[in-house]
This record gives sequence, C-alpha cells and structure tokens, in this order.
Amino acid sequence: MPALDAIDRKILALLQTDSRMTMQELADKVGLSVSPCHRRVKLLEERGVISRYIATVDQKSIGLHVSVFISIKLARQKEEDLNRFARAISKWDEVLECYLMTGNRDYLLRVVAADLSSYEAFLKNKLTRLDGIASIESSFALSQVKYSTALPV
Repeated sequence: MPALDAIDRKILALLQTDSRMTMQELADKVGLSVSPCHRRVKLLEERGVISRYIATVDQKSIGLHVSVFISIKLARQKEEDLNRFARAISKWDEVLECYLMTGNRDYLLRVVAADLSSYEAFLKNKLTRLDGIASIESSFALSQVKYSTALPV
C-alpha cells in the first residue's frame, strides 16, 4: 500500500471533520480540481483507509445519559474463552467499544445506558450471564472532557 502524501492526509482531515462536504468544496480546500480529488477519495476508500461515512449522534440528546467503563477479568484466557466473550459482546448495542487489554484485566468496555436502572438491567440480563467471567468492575464517567472520532493524520 503506497504511503499517504500530504494531500491524502489533508483530504482525510477534512472528511473527518465534515464528510458531507461536496467534492468541489473538498477539492478547493486541498488545492486540486474535482476529478483528481475524487480519484484520491475513491482510492482511499478502495484501500480501506476510509472505511465508511457515518453520522455522529449526540448521546445525551437520545436519552443515553450514563457512560460506563467496565473492566472484565475472565476466569481463563484461552483462545476459545476470548473468542466466546468477543462474539457475545459484539451483539450488544450498549457496548460501543471493547478492547482486549494487557495488565490485570482482560477487557475494557465502554457502555452507554439511559440511567442506572438500565445499566443494572444490562449487567443482570447480559453481562453477568456470560460464562467464564471472573470479575466485573464498573467506573461511571462523571463528565466527558474530550471526545473525538477524528484520528490525527
């Protein structure tokens, strides 16, 4: 895969800020005509650098006021246990992010819920029903200091 040049990086930075801008607007901002700019965007898509275009929704405006970071320790760290956990977690809409970690815990999850009772229901009806979990530690976010979906390019 060829390295990204300065124009590719500028395209990526701009699209991460506003993916709805027209190709003409994008081309003007990166100093290209529309056709070469469009070709570059298509190549970035084909190479998987641009994976999708999405709308970012404000969490609280749709009633999801609680953000929880959950540390999970599995009873065993065998591949079959890791795969079973990953398969289950990937089906749950409340889990926005899940990372396999180094250190004392095996997984770190970011979960959203409407309120504490909704989070409790998630724990009781989903997370604690998974086989192979040794411990669960929840940390509630008091406020969001920074949130970004834009990667530094």
